[in-house]
Amino acid sequence: MRRLPLALFSVLVPGLSWAGVVWRGDFETGSITQYTRAQRVSADRLQIVQSPTFQGRYALKATVRQGDDPIDSSGNRNELVYMGSEKEGSEYYYRWQVMFPTDYPSVDAWQVFTQWHHSGCCGSPPVEFFVKGEEMRLTLADSATPWKTKLVRGVWHDFVFHVKWSSSASVGFVELWHNGERVLSKYKHATLYEGDGVYLKLGLYRSDTVKPVGVVYHDGYTQGTQLADVMPPPPPVDSGTPAPADAGTPAPTDAGTPGPVDAGTPGSGPGTETPPAGETPVDSSSPTPGTGTVLPPPGEQAQAVGCSSTGGALGVLALLGLAGLPRRWRRR
Repeated sequence: MRRLPLALFSVLVPGLSWAGVVWRGDFETGSITQYTRAQRVSADRLQIVQSPTFQGRYALKATVRQGDDPIDSSGNRNELVYMGSEKEGSEYYYRWQVMFPTDYPSVDAWQVFTQWHHSGCCGSPPVEFFVKGEEMRLTLADSATPWKTKLVRGVWHDFVFHVKWSSSASVGFVELWHNGERVLSKYKHATLYEGDGVYLKLGLYRSDTVKPVGVVYHDGYTQGTQLADVMPPPPPVDSGTPAPADAGTPAPTDAGTPGPVDAGTPGSGPGTETPPAGETPVDSSSPTPGTGTVLPPPGEQAQAVGCSSTGGALGVLALLGLAGLPRRWRRR
């Protein structure tokens, strides 16, 4: 049977799109070379480790000590940078995992572990995930915190983040899954500053007032164009081991008086940055769970926080959006 060319099939079946994984930053190269560059004071601050890991063989260990300032900016940081394909009107799903060790510091200050920084030089990023005190939070441009949850140490936190990137108040939105559960339905909000793009920064960036050493582990970062690209595959169906055939003597048939029929009890059946000078280029160094609370009301004031892309599947993506995103000039 002759097959239709892919392009022709797309025309004959409108409404379908060919999706796929856009980029992986899962450290399975055993190095940080999947990323564009590193912002770190020394190689030991961003290390590839083999334990702990959430998936595969490798993960990233990001360490920050007070005074770590590789780009002569506000706060202390050691971060990886990836210059992705996000632009006005684009829409992506992201999945990654983060672990905070049992001794992770508890301080009443911002500690950013993942951010999408705007291409402009200054101010807080339009999207950032951070820890403050004993909470993890998602904040949009210092103006809204649509989700937060208790910080649980010593376990992997598995995030799936859906974003429509737009500076328009009627187009942009975010959506979030945490440990396999959708904890934030589509939250309408602009996700870009007008005229800016964004790029990923991953590691640890925190207030310079934090004194204790901070360590965060990252793993499994994947960017795709639909949810199926980044969500884990379903577990295999266990059909059980077939019982062996019994070739023995059949049991005698009881032709006695039938007993009463038991109808059972009702209801008892089974139940269901264009970066500043001084950044470190990426090298090829060798390897040396809680449910969140959805806070839907728009307009909530957030705490001031630092600023801080093969294979595929079919998909249909939605377009939505609402609140505005004023530019806040503050940090880099």
